[in-house]
Amino acid sequence: MGILVACLTTGKGTWNNVKELINSEEWKKIYLITNKFGKENYKTNKEIKFIEIELSEPIEILRDKIVIGLTELKKEIGFNDVAINLSSGTGKEHMAIISAILRIGTGIRIVSSENKTLKTL
Repeated sequence: MGILVACLTTGKGTWNNVKELINSEEWKKIYLITNKFGKENYKTNKEIKFIEIELSEPIEILRDKIVIGLTELKKEIGFNDVAINLSSGTGKEHMAIISAILRIGTGIRIVSSENKTLKTL
């Protein structure tokens, strides 16, 4: 059981990939970085903390909003790493997410789901 941070924005079929990943593990906490549309329309029976971003903003602003959204996470992780998934979204969003996570001082583990099983890449 770990902490998952995932991007949930654009890309055909990527919301299903994120849903499969969420359901592949009993996560301690799940953070989804998404826009207003994603926050309003993504449905799951798991407890999710949404970090809402505006995709048109500069990358530094995105990063800073993600850092603020992950403040709670910083208190919890200690020296552990977090699982991240970037199957949804764009390079700009991915860079902001990685930068934000590293800025709060944690390591990362890239994860995905294959046949409803968690895979660490």
